[in-house]
Amino acid sequence: MQGLEEVNLLKTMMSEAIKEIVTDYKIASKEWFSLKEAAEYIGVSVNTLAKYRVMGLKVSVIEGVSRVSRKEIDRFLETHSN
Repeated sequence: MQGLEEVNLLKTMMSEAIKEIVTDYKIASKEWFSLKEAAEYIGVSVNTLAKYRVMGLKVSVIEGVSRVSRKEIDRFLETHSN
């Protein structure tokens, strides 16, 4: 039975890893992000992203829906990196 438990654990771990890879790919391949996705894309919290908005990160808001372009995020990071 121990061998079966190890196989099931391995399957679970592989499944979780695949889900994470797919999620990362979906985010990385997008041109426009929600605020949450934008924060995930650059590895910061949504609160930090809000601070970046104050610092000049441009966010498009259409009928209450906020989106940030990949190009804008990259431009902002390049502008504010040392």
